[in-house]
Formats: sequence, structure tokens, C-alpha cells
Amino acid sequence: MKAKTRRAVAATEDERILLLFENRNEQALQETVSQYGARCRSVARNILGSEEDAEECMNDALLSAWNAIPPAHPRHYGAYFLTLVRNFALKRYAAGHAEKRGGGQMPLALAELSDCLSSGENVEREIDRRVMLEHVKQFLGELPERQRSLFIRRYWHTSPISEIAADFEMTEINVKVTLSRIRSKLQKYLRKEGLL
Repeated sequence: MKAKTRRAVAATEDERILLLFENRNEQALQETVSQYGARCRSVARNILGSEEDAEECMNDALLSAWNAIPPAHPRHYGAYFLTLVRNFALKRYAAGHAEKRGGGQMPLALAELSDCLSSGENVEREIDRRVMLEHVKQFLGELPERQRSLFIRRYWHTSPISEIAADFEMTEINVKVTLSRIRSKLQKYLRKEGLL
């Protein structure tokens, strides 16, 4: 299925789910889990390293969406819901829950990015800064689609290298090298912008 067709189908599904929310129909929660649950659990599990914590983040995000919609009407519900789950997972991670259960992909992903960002700053604090986010977003917008997708899968979804390699039909070494080159480009870009 072509990218435009997939986006159109996703937009239609999103509108259908949002209509259920607006009508206060609890089916909206089931449809959300059916449509986005697997990806969202995967992202939370990659961050936290725990199936139980990932499930709790899903439940927290469902409650948050139920309480926010309406009046909120997100333009891209799938992205909105994934962001909710990811933010709950990051909060849990920051509170130390991931440490107790063996960690997840987050420490590895942050370690990889640490060379691109100011060495004297905490990576999480640096990423949270709006200016940095805008420049990273601009940088990503200039990358070829495949490289952008690899970067997002690793550093937004915190997917393991092995999973990315399988999904993109690449070797793990090739994924690591490609990500290393993208990080190097990002570092040069941020230096040029005066952010490092």
C-alpha cells in the first residue's frame, strides 16, 4: 500500500475513533487498543524494559485520552495517542521504575545520542529544550525518508537495533553505521546552528 493511501486510511480511522470519543462511547478505547495498541506497547516496552509497565502506560494514556477528548480534537489521533503513551513511559523511566526491572532501550539510545548533544548537559534536559527540538525536527525534515525513518525508529520509538534491521531488511551493522552517520551529520548541523 502506498504511503498516501496508508495516511488516508489512518486519517479515516482516526476520525472514526474521535467520533466515538466525542459521543462518549467506550468503544473508542477498544478501537484505540485494536488500532494502535501493538505499536504503543512496543514503544513503552522499549523505553521501560517491562511488559507490565508498558501495559500501565497504555492504560494511563487511554484514561488521559478519555478525559481530554472532547474538547480536544487531535489532528492525527494515532500520533497523539502514541505521544501520550511515550510520555507516560518516559515519566516512569525518569522516576526510576525501569532501573528496578532491568532497563530497556532508553539508556542505549540516550548513550548513542549523547555525543551529538552538549557534553556538559544531561541528554534528557537538552532534548526537552524547545530550541533544540525545533532544530532536530528541521534536520530530520532534510534527511531522505529512509534515514529519517531509521532515526525515528531508534530515537523516538527506541526500537532495538535487531528489530530495526529486520523491519528495514538491513544487517544490524548496516543499521548501526547508518545511525552513526546520521548522528554525525546531526552533530555538525547543531554546531553550525550554534547549539553545541
